[in-house]
Amino acid sequence: MIHIPKAEYARRRKALMEQMEPNSIAILPAAAVAIRNRDVEHVYRQDSDFQYLSGFPEPEAVIVLIPGREYGEYVLFCRERNPERELWDGLRAGQDGAISDFGADDAFPITDIDDILPGLIEGRDRVYSSMGSNPEFDRHVMEWINVIRSKAHLGAQPPKEFVALDHLLHDMRLYKSAAEVKVMREAAQISARAHVRAMQASRAGLYEFSLEAELDYEFRKGGAKMPAYGSIVASGRNACILHYQENDAALKDGDLVLIDAGCEIDCYASDITRTFPVSGKFSAEQKAIYELVLKSQEAAFAVIKPGNHWNQAHEATVRVITAGLVELGLLQGEVNELIAAEAYKAFYMHRAGHWLGMDVHDVGEYKVGGEWRVLEAGMALTVEPGIYISPDNQNVAKKWRGIGVRIEDDVVVTKKGCEILTGGVPKSVADIEALMAAARADAA
Repeated sequence: MIHIPKAEYARRRKALMEQMEPNSIAILPAAAVAIRNRDVEHVYRQDSDFQYLSGFPEPEAVIVLIPGREYGEYVLFCRERNPERELWDGLRAGQDGAISDFGADDAFPITDIDDILPGLIEGRDRVYSSMGSNPEFDRHVMEWINVIRSKAHLGAQPPKEFVALDHLLHDMRLYKSAAEVKVMREAAQISARAHVRAMQASRAGLYEFSLEAELDYEFRKGGAKMPAYGSIVASGRNACILHYQENDAALKDGDLVLIDAGCEIDCYASDITRTFPVSGKFSAEQKAIYELVLKSQEAAFAVIKPGNHWNQAHEATVRVITAGLVELGLLQGEVNELIAAEAYKAFYMHRAGHWLGMDVHDVGEYKVGGEWRVLEAGMALTVEPGIYISPDNQNVAKKWRGIGVRIEDDVVVTKKGCEILTGGVPKSVADIEALMAAARADAA
């Protein structure tokens, strides 16, 4: 299993502190434990920003970065070792582990934070924090500031300025290092195997959740603790619901099934969509729509390279899809005019992709100074055009209705173009049909 090396976390903290104003402090909390119901917890998943700076996997922790602090710039507050609780809930790093295993310069019990943190903040001009994203923690920060303010008559100096940490941190997260790409590549390969397995298992009479089970099996087998998001397994008309999540309908002969699913490794997401025929053979109409979506995706790949801007990939998919819909008789008119009028949105209502990283819809601005962001090496994104013909669309011939197709891959911008991380899943009509025919022959 590939992980982000300890030295990389240290480099990230150093890079962030170099961007902070002199005489400042950054404070960042771990994700809270989420209660599923009554006294049952959801599987814990660390906050992405917290994970990015520390690799520390536990709740009830706070990172404090203090550039120039004599006794060490990286302070971690975390739970103490507790044999009784560890018997129930699993091992804890404790203060010694925070230093030896996670690179903290100094570590204190989280129960002592109210006594210690105001002293670390005092005298600093500026506080960087994740303001607004965690109201409860924001209240704690203000309580610590008020402790300092209450001692102002004794010479204590409260900070003068509060700054959201997001901008600095999220810009850093937008550029993936070689180590990050390695982890994302592994997540993509596991997810690719899962999609192949689902294609091989598909047949009429099963249910959408039957295929979801195949995905989950392959994710866990590959070492992924969880999907990166709720898996979408949408057959027939369900494929026209963009965020379909029920996954409980029967698979029927003659229908397509759209699967949008990916696992995460070390908190890095993969995100793949494939659409294939339940019983292994595309109809003429399904094939026509499928090949149009595939052609639009290839047009997007061609323009993803340094120097081109973020929206060019989307524009490329819109042009190909609009022209193709006209050719198939699903849209009438002149292509440029239809694009200007956004007529394609009746069939293709979402954008061609999003940033990808520790969050499946990852952080990072799409526009800078009002202009589309220019792509640079190390940026990671999805490319996911689709066509969805509503079962209720009376403006098209009946033979097209209820067809939903999306094809999604993950790419990293390289020096000369882009690397497709998710190429391990067949994508052409011929390759999908051959894979599924071979699976049926093996099963017979």
